[in-house]
Amino acid sequence: MRRTALLVSATLLTSLLPLAAAHAAAGAGDPVPAPVPVDRFEGEVPFAAQPAEGIFTWGGDNDDPPTLALTARADAPEGDKVLTGSYDISGYGGFTHDFAADRPAHDWSAHQGVRLWWDGRNTGKKIPFEIKDGGANGEASELWTTSFTDDFTGWKQIELPFTGFTYRTDYQPVGGIDQVLGLTQMWGYALTLPVGVTGDFAMDDVELYGKADQSRRASVTTDAAVYPVREGRTADVEVTVATTGAAPLDEPVTVTYTTDPSGTATAGKDYAPATGELTFPAGTASGTTRTVHVRTLKDRSAESAETIPLKLTVTGARAPAEAPQVVVDAHGLPYLDTHLPIRKRVADLVSRMSPAEKAGQMTQAERGAMTAPGDIATYALGSLLSGGGSTPTPNTPGAWARMIDGFQLRAQATRFQIPLIYGVDAVHGHNNLAGATIMPHNIGLGATRDPALAGRTGEVTAAEVRATGVPWDFAPCLCVSRDERWGRAYESFGEDPALVKSMETVIQGLQGRADGRDLDRDDKVLATAKHFAADGGTAYGSSTTGTYTIDQGVTTVTRSELEAVHLSPFKTAVDRGIGTVMPSFSSLDIVGDGRGPVKMHARADMITGVLKHRMGFDGFVISDWNGIDQLPGDNAAHVRTSVNAGLDMAMVPYTYKEFAGTLTDEVKAGRVTQARIDDAVSRILTQKFRLGLFEHPYADTSGASRIGSAAHRAVARQAAAESQVLLKNAHGVLPLSRHQKVYVAGSNADDLGNQTGGWTLTWQGSSGDITRGTTILQGMRNAGGHVTYSKDASAPTSGYDVGVVVVGETPYAEGVGDVGNGNDLELTAADKAAVHTVCAAMKCVVLVVSGRPQLVGDLLGETDALVASWLPGTEGDGVADVLYGRRPFTGQLPVTWPKSESQLPINVGDASYAPQFPFGWGLTTRTHVPKGGLGTLRALSATARAADRWGADRQGREAVTEARLLVQQRIGSALTEATAKPFAEADRALLSGRYGEAVSALTAAYGAAGR
Repeated sequence: MRRTALLVSATLLTSLLPLAAAHAAAGAGDPVPAPVPVDRFEGEVPFAAQPAEGIFTWGGDNDDPPTLALTARADAPEGDKVLTGSYDISGYGGFTHDFAADRPAHDWSAHQGVRLWWDGRNTGKKIPFEIKDGGANGEASELWTTSFTDDFTGWKQIELPFTGFTYRTDYQPVGGIDQVLGLTQMWGYALTLPVGVTGDFAMDDVELYGKADQSRRASVTTDAAVYPVREGRTADVEVTVATTGAAPLDEPVTVTYTTDPSGTATAGKDYAPATGELTFPAGTASGTTRTVHVRTLKDRSAESAETIPLKLTVTGARAPAEAPQVVVDAHGLPYLDTHLPIRKRVADLVSRMSPAEKAGQMTQAERGAMTAPGDIATYALGSLLSGGGSTPTPNTPGAWARMIDGFQLRAQATRFQIPLIYGVDAVHGHNNLAGATIMPHNIGLGATRDPALAGRTGEVTAAEVRATGVPWDFAPCLCVSRDERWGRAYESFGEDPALVKSMETVIQGLQGRADGRDLDRDDKVLATAKHFAADGGTAYGSSTTGTYTIDQGVTTVTRSELEAVHLSPFKTAVDRGIGTVMPSFSSLDIVGDGRGPVKMHARADMITGVLKHRMGFDGFVISDWNGIDQLPGDNAAHVRTSVNAGLDMAMVPYTYKEFAGTLTDEVKAGRVTQARIDDAVSRILTQKFRLGLFEHPYADTSGASRIGSAAHRAVARQAAAESQVLLKNAHGVLPLSRHQKVYVAGSNADDLGNQTGGWTLTWQGSSGDITRGTTILQGMRNAGGHVTYSKDASAPTSGYDVGVVVVGETPYAEGVGDVGNGNDLELTAADKAAVHTVCAAMKCVVLVVSGRPQLVGDLLGETDALVASWLPGTEGDGVADVLYGRRPFTGQLPVTWPKSESQLPINVGDASYAPQFPFGWGLTTRTHVPKGGLGTLRALSATARAADRWGADRQGREAVTEARLLVQQRIGSALTEATAKPFAEADRALLSGRYGEAVSALTAAYGAAGR
């Protein structure tokens, strides 16, 4: 998510007064230190990002980062040039100047504040300005923020005193480095530009000014903003004084406190009033703490939670940004009774809630939007999420838990103390968390054809997610991917609904038993079936979202195709007890219904009619990211249309206030019924009760030590190994021997980011050493192989027994990765050159690391072996396991591998079907490969048909597997349409449990191979 930071230039050279000297000078006689330049915009600071020093842009999506330039202006307030830029931001965007991470931070403590020249446009918009303090570098430090308003025209010097900056609790490190604006280790600045308007700007001469006001270099904080306490107990509020640079106090600080009667608790009845004064004398050490005690009183009545604000008046230091409040816990009410059935607890709670509280429960905000964490209680928010890459700093399990606990604490200040439900996209392991176990993406799991293993990957993911305090996972994706040009193709288990359904064991891995009894365990999470429905069928060229070509487009199907292909996996998910369902961004056009394309977020016939009523789904429906904003009409239309369609909770990351308010207004106006609201809230609360959040809202970190553990990585390693699909193996070049001298090359041999793909640490993912794991090259070395590596194959190639060239894609996600949106299915020129070089010099194996098939037909003649490695995750050892024969190759293609892009879309069951490799194809290196001919196939057919009659699934699968391997051996490299079509149909029949039909199709392929 957001990359705000700040910093002073390290290359100002003689134009910049040495900062350490500036501090010394301020105390040595000069009452006001000279201004110190931070950024003159004359070209002394480049456009660059960390770890180098420079100015860089950032934003919520590809369109949000502003454009920047250094422009010569005759009216420049200082020097010859100014920084100019233009912007059109829908989410968030701005720019940062970061100090070089490998050089010392700067000391700003001698100065009163920072100032800049701004060329006003009189927009009336607030411009947030942020500085970073402490920590390791500009991207791992505390963020402190203030703002100014562009309500003038022409150049104006804006002064921002350091006393006006407040700590951003939504930006981590959680708990802060010390939550004190020390100013002695500063890393730069960032500026956020207005959202929702198209504009341009100019600024100049960022500098430090004035002399620090010593009496304002001290601040008073409390250890929390909310203090829940059981009725009759005493709340202890810790008050701490701290100073810039951690120096002792120069003068006394006093804190007068009094309980404020403006809360909902009644003095004398609910609590004993408390008044007093705390004194921190001159010389008091920074970090000294005093405690204020607030005693609550016990009575006999059942009550909702009541608040007691504590007013603090500070002299000699800066007061806390927010007054703390004691909360007397709700008690004695039926919804709190754990002995009652959940449905009765839910009914009782819903009956007590106000319209605004109900609207809040239906609202989900992004953690990055919580610049005012008190909004959680003010708007009674029901949920927060971390979008892709929205993480605490440091990105550790403990930091995640503390962050989420801090948000949960805020929810305790609401009337009924309804806990938040926090969600993340853990789509192949806890992929937002550095050091987590990253599984193969779903397309790789589909290649394993191993439902039990898929369930185990879900178990590992759930355990690691829940151990960081997150109880909700936006996974699994149950799309049936019908076009490999789709940027989300790797999120699908495959192109056949039966394959997708077979892998839904991952739901039990995540949630446990279908009745929800396991959800309150510390190793289970609520799962989400997405994206309902038919997002895998969108037509190429139908998207209207930015530069996307297929993602968020239109799926046009007959009703029977919709039922058979796209809806059936969701019926299976409902039967498995899936807790939440997310509609697709895409539109559905059902042939013959006369409606044309309709956005799924608006389809009441599908969400309410099919999912909830016909399928019997009893969980809740959560929108996709700002999904309702893609509906026609104004904001009110978006809200009422989606909620009336059956949406129960809206993911409105940065517009949570607007959504909650508009929903309340729509109910008042009668355009959304109270019954619809009560149904939605009841569904949400039911899952919160099932998760045990009312009794245990805070993180249970007892499982944190198992995150990224050897046991968890063993599961990922097995999944990586079983996902490898051996497409070609001429002359038995695989498996390799540890005694062979192996020449390794290619862009993806030693790149952990490339082999984990998108949705890894960040939304789009990135190349490089981004997390903890083992690359394929490292795995081969760990296997004991005699390996030499040359990424571009430029090293001498003589003297080797075999070459391994690892090629493929770089990371992407969603529509950004659509073919035609700057992407194609061709290998890069560098990868092709590496293949040509290595395969011309020795026997060679080519591994394709990618989220979808790549076009390799022109290279097949050069290669001895070809492997579809998919996106195997962090455990490259698993790939090495099959390369060196520790495990046999057993993977099968989850999608059809095309010969050319002109064939797309191509899927099993098509009338015309002549792929490079058919659906289900996958050679093996098992020591036992079946022998025989038609006689053997006839015997296997009899076994398979008997299995059909008696429901003997294991015997049926075994018979089909034997037949498949026999037929593959017969076909060899002579794949034709006559052999590929029945071969693929056989695998589809196997997945549907039609064993006799599968062997018959394989027999037909066998016969065609002999002609």
